[in-house]
Parts: sequence; C-alpha cells; structure tokens
Amino acid sequence: MLQPRKTKFRKQQKGRMKGNTKRGAELVFGDFGIKSLDTKWITARQIEAARQAITRRMKREGQLWIRIFPDKPITKKPAEVRMGKGKGAPELFVARVCPGRILFESEGVTTEVARESMRLGAQKLPIKTKFIVRRDYIGK
Repeated sequence: MLQPRKTKFRKQQKGRMKGNTKRGAELVFGDFGIKSLDTKWITARQIEAARQAITRRMKREGQLWIRIFPDKPITKKPAEVRMGKGKGAPELFVARVCPGRILFESEGVTTEVARESMRLGAQKLPIKTKFIVRRDYIGK
C-alpha cells in the first residue's frame, strides 16, 4: 500500500477541505482518466483496491498512472479508552481529494476497455467520479 517513507511530523490536524482542486485537474500522462466530483478523504487501501480492479480489467495491457498519494496521517485511539491522555497513534494514511482532481490515468488500450476498467475502479472509491478522454485523442 502507498504511504510516505518519512514525514516531518507524525501527526496532523484534521483541517478543512473546501472549493475545487487547485492542481491536478487535467490529463497529463494518459489518454483516459477518472475525475473526482466530490470532496473526500481516500485511504491507501481504497486506492490500492481501485488500482487492482483497473489493472485486472485492462489485463495488464497499456499503462496506468495513479495521480493521488496518501500523505496525511490519520490517528485513532484504541477501543474502550477513556477520554484525554493525548492524541492516538497514527493508524492509516489518506489522500485529500477535491472536485476536479484526476485520480487515475491510462493509455494503450481501447476506449471501451478503458471506460469499463475505470468504471470498475471507481466502484472501489467512496466518491462520485466521471470518465474523461483527452481532447486531442484519436480513437483506435
């Protein structure tokens, strides 16, 4: 699963996510992609599940790029622990996703295969997504 090798600080505050994405809103590497329509935290496990679903459907043809990275640590306290005594230990890492963010990109497959594989990958994610195609793409 994806997670940072090293972080400057072990724990982070929750923060707020508002507005649309500021970067990562256009296709850069591939011809097809899925774009986020919601604001949500996406865990490293959800990203990995989506990646596996997409690559299985593409039958390892073409290429896949993951355009988000889980770099925010989320802490949890153990079950049945009393209030207080500080913040819990880091449990998992999440990627912050705002509307307009490209999540996955692919190329080297037909439009039908790309659409179906991205649909299967999007089912593993907790947000609404949209399939997009590069503007200057000429179908194969």
